[in-house]
Amino acid sequence: MISSRPLYRNYSVIDQVLTVIIQNRSFDAQLAASVANTPNSSHPWSVETVSEVLRSIPRLFFQSPRSIGRQKSFRHRAPLKQRNLREESDKVCKGILVLGPAAYRDPHKVKLGLDKAMEFYYWVETHFGFTHNELTCREMAYVLAKGNRLKTLWEFLKEMSRRENGGLVTTSTVTCLIKVLGEEGLVKEALAAFYRMRQFHCKPDVYAYNTIIYALCRVGNFKKAKFLLQQMELPGFRCPPDTITYTIMISSFCKHSMRTGCRKAIMRRLWEANHLFRIMLFKGFVPDVVTYNCLIDGCCKTNRIQRALELFDDMNKRGCVPNRITYNSFIRYYSAVNEIDKAIDMMRMMQKRNHGIPTSSSYTPIIHALCEGGRVLEAKDFLVELVDGGSIPREYTYKLVCKILDSSGGANLLDGQLRERIEDGIENRYEQVMKVKPIMSHKITI
Repeated sequence: MISSRPLYRNYSVIDQVLTVIIQNRSFDAQLAASVANTPNSSHPWSVETVSEVLRSIPRLFFQSPRSIGRQKSFRHRAPLKQRNLREESDKVCKGILVLGPAAYRDPHKVKLGLDKAMEFYYWVETHFGFTHNELTCREMAYVLAKGNRLKTLWEFLKEMSRRENGGLVTTSTVTCLIKVLGEEGLVKEALAAFYRMRQFHCKPDVYAYNTIIYALCRVGNFKKAKFLLQQMELPGFRCPPDTITYTIMISSFCKHSMRTGCRKAIMRRLWEANHLFRIMLFKGFVPDVVTYNCLIDGCCKTNRIQRALELFDDMNKRGCVPNRITYNSFIRYYSAVNEIDKAIDMMRMMQKRNHGIPTSSSYTPIIHALCEGGRVLEAKDFLVELVDGGSIPREYTYKLVCKILDSSGGANLLDGQLRERIEDGIENRYEQVMKVKPIMSHKITI
């Protein structure tokens, strides 16, 4: 049997060290001798091995058992406001529930993971003569940022930037930290890291600017984001904006406008998004499919269908090929306003032009609109087409079609084989969800 693990990593040593960390044992000379005597480990520590140990600590200590999923990456809903670590600490002491990226974390496990990560980082250097490089320094800084130990993070970066070998703290390292802090809802701290680049002997590039602008937009700080964009647009500036910079701003304007709930604010944000799009074209930038999709989706959700169609035509004229996301925006709009035939035409156009394969997200709005409009047979036909295409409908969609067919006396229109296929698919999907969402404790019967 061939192992799926890469051969250049000594996983026996990695597992041994992780066991020491979990058991809260100290890193000392005795452990160093034990690791050195491990079979097939004449040189136990390499850059990949040290990085793998540090990379495992957030996964083992920082994720809560009630996290949104046990996937490898840390994904959660974007925080709508800046986190206050002092307030969160006070809430934890008083037993008040803390929401956001740090929800349900065990502070004792987080502290243990951070302490052992720092201890391990200096232990491999002291007892094995290991020389840290940019990658291991970045992984250690990543652990400190994920654990929200910011004071230690700044001290660590200062120490690494002062070392004689140099090159440990680079622009890409600080950019990675900005991204992590932004994902954690610590945008002010991410901005502080951006402005401290010079202190760490780094110069920000366009990717660093894009990362901090995206972090600012996620918490709705458009004033500072626009200031940085205007700074990039200055004549002769070292980091001029690119297509991604404008796409981040346009996408954020469209998404944030939907969250405000205020019609005036929504129209203002959409106006700013369209204004940035025109500036982008005026300066000679070529918008990509992501830029168009953000604008089209924002226009469709605010009932500006004519502007969305103009963008769709402009997209085709410029040779930018639409994808399934583009068509789904129109399908959702036409289904919501009960123009079902136009929604169907959009989906057929996507299939005819080979711009994407319709999935459950394409069929679901049409099926729901057909059921609401009393077009039961057409809804059933689209459900069959969805299953024949290799997709499985959502449980609610399947139940809705079955309910409408039963009420109209057409329960036998869906044959038993098709029903069994759909129900088995829903069952398999539920089992997969249970693996990544253990919080789900009850099963919805079909």
